[in-house]
Amino acid sequence: MAYGISTYAYFWRISERAPKPLSLLDMLVDTKEQGGEVFQICDYPAIESYDRTRLADIRDAARDLGLCLELGTRGVRPEHLAKYLAIAQQLDVTLVRSMMNTVDHRPDVDEAVALLRQTLPGYTQAGVTLGLETYEQVSTDDLLAVVTGVDSERLGVVLDPGNSVARLERPVDVVDATAPHVVNIHVKDFAFTRRDGWVGFTYAGAPLGTGLLDYDGMIAAVRPQERGINQIVEHWLPWQDEGFDATARLEHQWTQHSISTLLSNTDSSTTPLSTTPLRSE
Repeated sequence: MAYGISTYAYFWRISERAPKPLSLLDMLVDTKEQGGEVFQICDYPAIESYDRTRLADIRDAARDLGLCLELGTRGVRPEHLAKYLAIAQQLDVTLVRSMMNTVDHRPDVDEAVALLRQTLPGYTQAGVTLGLETYEQVSTDDLLAVVTGVDSERLGVVLDPGNSVARLERPVDVVDATAPHVVNIHVKDFAFTRRDGWVGFTYAGAPLGTGLLDYDGMIAAVRPQERGINQIVEHWLPWQDEGFDATARLEHQWTQHSISTLLSNTDSSTTPLSTTPLRSE
């Protein structure tokens, strides 16, 4: 098991709002400086345009920094997943995260099972695991029906319990249902706050340990240390009214806080998660 950071932890610093968006190399270096051991290149479509030389440069940079790489994309179409398998092999990646739906493709359980049965032999032969993420567009029951229907040791679940709240699924239920099938964990905390005038709620990210994520319960159920499952830091940090500099600074602080908290609680089975709250105002 190792702790790492996702491109989603750099969401604003690689966005169009950044005066100078961070490069992949910038994020690799920062991950190392933060104490991470893994960097997950997740939903970063530019990687698809990299030629062999550029991919080799990223692979070698990660290797020189002592980092492992993971990949993330969306969809279950065989041709798309085959493209990401080829990228994974060039980057020495052994885990690819995907999601069931794309903008133009929303397969039902039967179709997803059929498509993934075409895909998994290639992943199995290459020694690469494919993980489907829990999220609100697909019920956890359907996601598990796909995973168990394909029935491959190289297909599992990327657990992110906060995503499924928008489907009115309780995070604890998502954790309990998926735990035996989890191959990767996205660690991000989340909370509800009242809108002005108490007119509804905002559901957004929170510094790790200050929100509704039962991290200790999740770890007890999944047992990542025992099973060699990596934990990857992400955020749902809202844009700050003060602008980019304030947002980027807080994004960095949340990442630093998350990684340092995880590293200080490596024995999660006996040590409760303890944090110092960070403000997001």
